[in-house]
Amino acid sequence: MPDGPLHGLRVLDVSTILAGPLCAQLLGDFGAEVLKIEHPVAGDGMRGHGASKDGHPLWWKEISRNKRTLGLKLSDPKGAALLLRLVERSDVLVENFRPGTLERWGLGPDLLHEVNPGLVIVRITGFGQQGPYAGRAGFGTLAEAMSGFAHLTGDPDGPPTLPAFGLADSVCGIAAAAAATMALLHRERTPGHPGQVIDMSLLEPLMTAVGPSPTVYDQLGVVETRHGNRSTNNAPRNTYRTGDGHWVAVSTSAQQIAERLMRLVGDPELIDEPWFATGRGRAEHVELLDKVVGDWIAARPRDQVLAAFAEAGAAVAPVYDSRDLAEDPHVRETGMLTRVEDADLGPLLMHNVMWRMSATPGRIRFTGRDLGADTDHVLSGELGLDTAELAALREEQIVA
Repeated sequence: MPDGPLHGLRVLDVSTILAGPLCAQLLGDFGAEVLKIEHPVAGDGMRGHGASKDGHPLWWKEISRNKRTLGLKLSDPKGAALLLRLVERSDVLVENFRPGTLERWGLGPDLLHEVNPGLVIVRITGFGQQGPYAGRAGFGTLAEAMSGFAHLTGDPDGPPTLPAFGLADSVCGIAAAAAATMALLHRERTPGHPGQVIDMSLLEPLMTAVGPSPTVYDQLGVVETRHGNRSTNNAPRNTYRTGDGHWVAVSTSAQQIAERLMRLVGDPELIDEPWFATGRGRAEHVELLDKVVGDWIAARPRDQVLAAFAEAGAAVAPVYDSRDLAEDPHVRETGMLTRVEDADLGPLLMHNVMWRMSATPGRIRFTGRDLGADTDHVLSGELGLDTAELAALREEQIVA
C-alpha cells in the first residue's frame, strides 16, 4: 500500500501529552516519517495516561503509532546538538513546551531556521506565544473552561460541565495537523522554500468549535446559557429513553426532518402551527415537542425506534458506549476501527486513519513503540555515532 500524501517528509515530534502527539500521529498516518523525541528517563507523559494491559499503555499504542522513538535530553547541550543535526534533515518539528523553553535550551525558531530554513515549526501552548497568559501552564481543561464550552454544557440549573476526555487537546491536535500541511504547501509554492512558525493555542480551536457566542454578545448583548441537551435553534433535539432502557439522540435541524418526525410520532397537526415553520419557533415550544416525542419513544424498544425512524427518513442515533461502538456493523464495515498487529498484545483494535483519500490513502504501519527503541538506528545509522559515543551518552542519561 502507498504510505499517503506526506510520504517522504520527516516530522520531529518533541511534544508531550496529547495535542502535539496527536498532530504528529495524523501526519504519520498519512505517510510522514515521524521521529518521537522523548526524555530519556521520564519519557512522554502519554505513556502513563489511560488504561494498561500487562504493563503496556493502550493509549500509547495508538497515539504513537507510525512513530520511531528516540530518547534524547534536549535540555542538555549535547542532546540539543543532536536534535539540531536531525533538524537539518527534517521538514516539521512539533513542540508544546512553555514559551521560552526551546529558546532557553538554544533551540529557538531562529536557530532552528539557521540550521534548516525550510523547517515548519508547530508550537502548541495553552494560550499562545504572546499575551498576558502566555506563561501560564496550559492544559485542555483550562481551554475547555475559558472557551465557553463548559459554560454552555450541562443542565440549566447545574454546574458548568467539563468533558470526560481530552476535547480541547484533540481539537487542537487536528487543527495543528491542518496548519502544518498548509505551511508545507506554502513552502512548496514559495521561491526559496521557506519554513514558518505556527503559533497554535489549545484555546483558539475550541473557541471556534463552540460557535459564534462572542459575535452574539457583541451584536445583541446576549450571553448564551446552558440548555442541557436541548438547542435554542431547533426542537425537538434531545436524548430520549427507550422502552427497554436504552437512550437515543434525535435531531431536527432541517425543517423537513422535523415534519417527518411529527408524522412518525402521530402528531402531524403540529406541523400546521405557525411556530412550527422555524427552528426557533419550535424551540420556543420545546416542552410540548419533547413530551410528544419522548412519550412515543418511551413506549417502544430501541430497535423498533431506530427502524421506524429509518423508514420515516427522520434523524436518530443510538447513544453508544465503547462496546456498542466496537460492535456496530457500520463502524465495522467501513473500517472506522481497525485491528493492527502489536508486538506486545497481538491484534489491537484502534481508531483507523481519520479520513479516506481515494488516491493517497494513509495507513497504520506499526503501533507505539518502547522508549528509545530506535535510538541506536537513528543516532548510529543516520548521524554516525559509534558504540563508545552512544555508551557515554547513555551513561550521562542524555539518550535512551
